[in-house]
Amino acid sequence: MMQSIFRAAAVAGLALASCVTIAAAQSPNEINFGVISTEASVNQKKNWEPFVDAISKATGLKVRAFYASDYAGVIEAMRFNKVQIAWYGNKSGMEAVDRSNGEVFARVVAKDGNTGYYSHIIVNAQSPFTKLDDILKCDKTLNFGIGDPNSTSGFLVPTSYVFAARDIDPKSCFKTVRNASHQANAMAVAHKQVDAATNNSEDLQRIENTAPDARKQIRIIWTSPIIPLDPLIWRKDLDAGIKTKFYTFLLGYGRLGSDEDINAARQVLANLLWSPFTPSSDRQLIPIRKLEANRDLMKVQADDKLSDAEKAERTAKIKAEIARIEQMEKQAESDPYNKRVAEFIAADKAHDTEALKRMIAQFAADFAGTH
Repeated sequence: MMQSIFRAAAVAGLALASCVTIAAAQSPNEINFGVISTEASVNQKKNWEPFVDAISKATGLKVRAFYASDYAGVIEAMRFNKVQIAWYGNKSGMEAVDRSNGEVFARVVAKDGNTGYYSHIIVNAQSPFTKLDDILKCDKTLNFGIGDPNSTSGFLVPTSYVFAARDIDPKSCFKTVRNASHQANAMAVAHKQVDAATNNSEDLQRIENTAPDARKQIRIIWTSPIIPLDPLIWRKDLDAGIKTKFYTFLLGYGRLGSDEDINAARQVLANLLWSPFTPSSDRQLIPIRKLEANRDLMKVQADDKLSDAEKAERTAKIKAEIARIEQMEKQAESDPYNKRVAEFIAADKAHDTEALKRMIAQFAADFAGTH
């Protein structure tokens, strides 16, 4: 079921990427910046355009924002080089790395300094449901809102920790299951259009600011383990000069410059519920890869439609993949890159601007291949 949903979303995203009017970058000084659809595009533009404008002003690059109606639209746009840099969630970022020639180069940090967030299942504040088991009776009487198939917190995490872990197919459990953005699902719960839905801690914080009355009508009945915050990803083949300009801007944004510049940058980031970015890499996706593989393993082991031979074959393949991912985890633990990131964070806390400038230049050179 999950694979069919993803294929459908990918086809829809490809169609969107083909139909939406968006000029591909025509010169080394032009880039398109993709924004995944966590809420209505009109709300996203309000918060994202000041950031995109700041990039253009500081780097001299002509930067255009690209908003799609689903996550697959941004993934496919990057795949066909209609988008060169994008903000993703971890699950959609993993797809971009695997399918769209993407590479993680930085990660989001929350406005309060946290580097993780949480997936939630929510109900209306007046609902009789107070705990997860209340909505998992699976008598097909409830309407459920789930996230975009490429969403980490809206789809992968609840699918893994809630449904696959209990051998539950949402479509067999609920009366209806609809895919929608975080914002749309939250509003549907607040207005009693669905009985329960997925969401996350960041989006609920946004709603607290943008629609406080609606937030009062939402109750959380399930919270996931912590999820790494979102990656920023560019195409590996992006011009080295653009990589250097963009990286230098991004890691210095809200850290370097005059007090006036820093305060202005931090306000722009605060409107996105963020504080200055930190360096990252594809290593940040390893826990998400393991989560997805374990979810797939649980699904296969619980699938009564498979013969013993089919189940054994698929199980062996997934276990081999999990072993490979666990080896990646071990290698990451001792990777010098992680030590460098820790040193960057320490220098940031110490407000050591000279060290930050030096490390930003070193990171930029590494990513651009100019060191």
